[in-house]
Amino acid sequence: MSEEWVLLDFRPSMFSYRVKIALAEKGISYECREEDLRNKSPLLLEMNPVHKKIPVLIHNGKPICESVNIIQYIDEVCKDKNGLQFLPSDPYEKAQARFWADFIDKKLHVASMKITWHKTKEELEEAEKEMIDCLKLLEQELGDKPYFGGERLGYLDIVLGGFCSWFCAIDLGFGNISIDAECSKLMEWTKRCMERESFSKSLEEPHKLHDFVVQMRERWGLTNKY
Repeated sequence: MSEEWVLLDFRPSMFSYRVKIALAEKGISYECREEDLRNKSPLLLEMNPVHKKIPVLIHNGKPICESVNIIQYIDEVCKDKNGLQFLPSDPYEKAQARFWADFIDKKLHVASMKITWHKTKEELEEAEKEMIDCLKLLEQELGDKPYFGGERLGYLDIVLGGFCSWFCAIDLGFGNISIDAECSKLMEWTKRCMERESFSKSLEEPHKLHDFVVQMRERWGLTNKY
């Protein structure tokens, strides 16, 4: 019996990117279905009735929701695929990886969304400081390793990897910061990841993300200049 994998997706979503990277790293073929979040499909509402959000991974008709949960599911179900294990086997290292994943979603993501959808110059400046502070902490966690997982790509690389093209898009001019200048080591990690086929084929091009945000801000009557 063949495996069936379907991903309910929204192209600009860093959470969807994570799932795509994980699937690609495991060598899993899947069908991607783009969602219109202003007119959510009956399938999305059926598969994720609690949050009604993407991404949702449907494996043989059964839904798995929330991106970090999906990544862990892929890792457990396909642990023998490509000889790659995302989460560390050591309990302490596994706990640390999950801690930083939670930090990324609760701190970094919130700051990045404030930068993207800020309404005032003051909000933007505060969000920029929050984001750089978050990134510097992640840079310390990375240290001198090529990946957060060490010599090989791991769970935290995939979780943060969903932000790679967004980091580059922010550097194109959402605000007044340069992530490359402030966190050069982290941007070197970003470039290293984006050289992998699993990333390059899963992530949107930064300029397209930048254009998407500019267009949405204009539609909502938010200024793009100060």
